[in-house]
Amino acid sequence: MNFKKLYPFLTLAGVSGGLYLIHKMVFSIFTIKYDQFYYSLETLYLIFFFLSAIIFRVLLTIKEKSFDNVGMSFLLATSVKMIFCYLILRPLLQMPKSINPAERINFLVLFIVFLTIETLFTIRLVNEKK
Repeated sequence: MNFKKLYPFLTLAGVSGGLYLIHKMVFSIFTIKYDQFYYSLETLYLIFFFLSAIIFRVLLTIKEKSFDNVGMSFLLATSVKMIFCYLILRPLLQMPKSINPAERINFLVLFIVFLTIETLFTIRLVNEKK
C-alpha cells in the first residue's frame, strides 16, 4: 500500500491523538471527574476512530469504483454510524440527568468532532479530480 492511500488514515490517527490530548487537558483544567464516566474517554476515542476509519475506507473504495456515488455513500455511512452511536448512547440517556451531565455533553462533542473530520475528508475527496 502506498503512502497516498495511507495518508487519510495517518491524518485521522494524528488528529484523533491530538484531540485526545487536548480533551484530557481540558478535563484536568476544569477538574471534570471523568473516571466515573460510563464509557472511558479512551474507549470513546477508539470507537469513534474506528468508525471514522471504516467510513474513510468505504468512501475510498466507492471513489475507485463509482466516483459519482461518494456523496450518497457518505450520507448512508453517516446514517449507519448515527444509529450505532445512538445504541452506544442509550445507557447514558437512561441515567438520571443529575448524575453527570458532562458525560452526555462529552459524547455529543466527540460525535460532532468526528463527524466534522469525516465531512471535511468527504469534501476533499469529492473535490479531487477523477
